[in-house]
Amino acid sequence: MSAKFFVKRLALGVLTLFAVSIVVFAATQALPGNAARAILGKTATPEALAALTRQLHLNESVFTQYTHWLGGVLTGNLGISAATQEPVAQLISSRIGNSGFLVLIAALVALPLAIGLGVLMAVRRDKLTDQVLSTGSLMVAALPEFVIGIVLALVFATNVARIFPAVSLLAPGQHAWDDPKVVVLPAATLVIAVTPYISRIMRGSMIEVLQSEYVTMARLKGMSERKVIWRHAVPNAIVPAIQVAALQLAWMAGGVVVVEQVFDYPGIGQALISAVSDRDVPTVQALALLIAGVYVIVNFLADLWTIVLTPRLRTTAK
Repeated sequence: MSAKFFVKRLALGVLTLFAVSIVVFAATQALPGNAARAILGKTATPEALAALTRQLHLNESVFTQYTHWLGGVLTGNLGISAATQEPVAQLISSRIGNSGFLVLIAALVALPLAIGLGVLMAVRRDKLTDQVLSTGSLMVAALPEFVIGIVLALVFATNVARIFPAVSLLAPGQHAWDDPKVVVLPAATLVIAVTPYISRIMRGSMIEVLQSEYVTMARLKGMSERKVIWRHAVPNAIVPAIQVAALQLAWMAGGVVVVEQVFDYPGIGQALISAVSDRDVPTVQALALLIAGVYVIVNFLADLWTIVLTPRLRTTAK
């Protein structure tokens, strides 16, 4: 893999984020009404309204507002929250950590689980195990994440089995990793939501690889079935699963909005919903761009990992 290819993909990611920044800014500008009046309410004095208008740069041209905001983003200054009057970076920093911890735990469980289930379904193709797991994964994939979350809360946080808290309450200044119990049900919801997609792609890829000539040759040489599967089949079948896993991990960055709302989890999802309700434009812009950045970075890393695992792509990546 050449440095030129790496720089090209990196530049494409930066260009994508630039385009997303324009869309995010345009979307917030297209909101009806005056943001300053929506924040202060109908009882706001003209002086307070004028001061907030200047703070949000609403009295300047749209192009000037965008360049001012983009310049702040590039220098790490995300602006001041219009709802709380705190720096946006300070307001969302702890929430980013909580959401990152939630997604990390879900990914560490979901990826090995999905790959293992995919391998198992492929090895047991058309047998009872495959039929049960395939049918079950289709049923789970059809459920929205908020339904999964509600079912988990009913089963594990009510009179059925009161094991985990139904609401992820944290004290001010407390992080999710300080009380891991509050993460269990939200993380389980994300795991159940993404596992079916990855496992089914892994199953299809494994079935194709298991029918290949080099796997047949390995079996004819007397190699054990376990070695055939894990040394020859899985490394060659995992590339499509990596691409789907990247999409699912990127989805988690946006999917946490719903999951966090269900469990009242103090992450970026709740912060985004509160910011939209309060017409807190600087916070909405920062969080939307952050989620887009996660999508770009995860897919960029997935592409690099795919090239590393595929010799043919390593020689053509120029």
